[in-house]
Amino acid sequence: MTAPLRAPGGFPVVGIIGGGQLARMCAGPAAELGLTLSVLAEAPDASAALVIPSAPVGAHSDVDAVLAFAAECDVVTFDHEHVPADVLAALAGAGVAMHPTPQALVFAQDKLEMRERLTALGVPCPRWARALTVDEVTAFGDEVGWPVVAKTPRGGYDGKGVRVVASGEELQDWLERAGAEDSPLLLEEKVPFTRELAVLLARSPSGQAAAWPVVETVQTDGICTEVIAPAPDLDPDLAARATEAALRIAGELGVTGVLAVEMFELPGGEFVVNELAMRPHNSGHWSMDGAVTGQFEQHLRAVLDLPLGSPRPRHAWTVMGNVLGGHHTELYPAYRHVMARDPEVKAHLYGKGVRPGRKIGHVNVSGDSLTDLRARARHAADYIEGAVTE
Repeated sequence: MTAPLRAPGGFPVVGIIGGGQLARMCAGPAAELGLTLSVLAEAPDASAALVIPSAPVGAHSDVDAVLAFAAECDVVTFDHEHVPADVLAALAGAGVAMHPTPQALVFAQDKLEMRERLTALGVPCPRWARALTVDEVTAFGDEVGWPVVAKTPRGGYDGKGVRVVASGEELQDWLERAGAEDSPLLLEEKVPFTRELAVLLARSPSGQAAAWPVVETVQTDGICTEVIAPAPDLDPDLAARATEAALRIAGELGVTGVLAVEMFELPGGEFVVNELAMRPHNSGHWSMDGAVTGQFEQHLRAVLDLPLGSPRPRHAWTVMGNVLGGHHTELYPAYRHVMARDPEVKAHLYGKGVRPGRKIGHVNVSGDSLTDLRARARHAADYIEGAVTE
């Protein structure tokens, strides 16, 4: 495996396992910080491999490939949470500096581990249970009320691995697979939330932490389509309690790097934690253009134990709109049109092939009128998707 070229002056090499858009969006901040990035990419044309010169091809599940890659890096971090436990153990055994550590990452990899740990910490969560049988699902649903939310503990994202069911029989296929693998499903009560929130923060190995403002996330068919920063009309006390809870989670779990804590806001000014992600996250894409320090720069600072940057917003509001695969396969003409139509919109495309519903980019726009910003962000995203033509 070819070693990445090191910059003079003693600047480190940061290795990222996985070549997706999160690794790709670290490229600009890394250059500005004077760092070298190296990415273990799944293919030569992976999103990050298109913009990062050092991008050897290898599978995140291939122990030998991962060890050879890590040997050329000063610290290793992750584009996703799906690196298997045996690979993480091999990295730890080789003395590789990893952020987040395997001990922390397990709580983002396994939703049952996450629920058990957060409950033990007294963090507000939906009522939950493990289930391997229809009878266990039925008992839980009868206790908390139907319908209930069922989740596969590992591997789910963007609505995948989640079902809302009105009876245990609707989970028969999942339960059969769960039983064969001796891996219970996670059941949760269906929370009557008013909206979804997210707290994004970064924490360094020395314990310094910095949190961005609480944001509102808007979901469509299980996929985040819009983020509003900060969350409109959020009670300051709720914002403070949600941020404190996220910082406590990061400290208690020993998280290093960026942590996203996704939450449901409940009637009456309460919240429960829904999911954790230990990496830069969709809910923080707004910060690239809307904060003094964006999440990708902050993640690099954190994993290297550099002093963290200010998370302060630069504007009253920033709105992020996700661009999903739609009607256009040739995106460049639409991209040019959006830039010409609204020069204040920042369009970030990921170099990914178009598939319906696939995240292929996002747009950010900042200013003082939230209604105007939401309309502009939506129009720009829709135009690139091909949903609108003027």
